Amino acid sequence: IGQMREIVTSAQKATRKARRDADRRQHLKTSARPDKPVPPDTDIADPQADNLPPAKPFDQIEEW
Repeated sequence: IGQMREIVTSAQKATRKARRDADRRQHLKTSARPDKPVPPDTDIADPQADNLPPAKPFDQIEEW
């Protein structure tokens, strides 16, 4: 009987918590989504890419 009471109590707590969490998240569902997603600007090159020297190849590659 004690185990059953613990199960009921924990289930009630979980249900209350789930309801409260759903109520807290209620306003998040009403946010407006954009009609069409806007892609990022790809025509502008990275300004730091020109300042970097080319990568050096490895001299030795360790074989396993």
